[in-house]
Amino acid sequence: MALLLLLVLVAVVLGLIGAVAEGLGYLLIIGILVLVAALALTAVRWSERSRHRPIR
Repeated sequence: MALLLLLVLVAVVLGLIGAVAEGLGYLLIIGILVLVAALALTAVRWSERSRHRPIR
């Protein structure tokens, strides 16, 4: 959970810097990629958690 929050925070900060600072648009793209990676990591963890439940 802490890793997810850290990745989202980094994505927001990079996105803000990339959007505000002129000539640093690549930071915005990196921020978007980090956010997508954080969401993918969350999806993988949730799918793994649901597989381990025993069938009743």
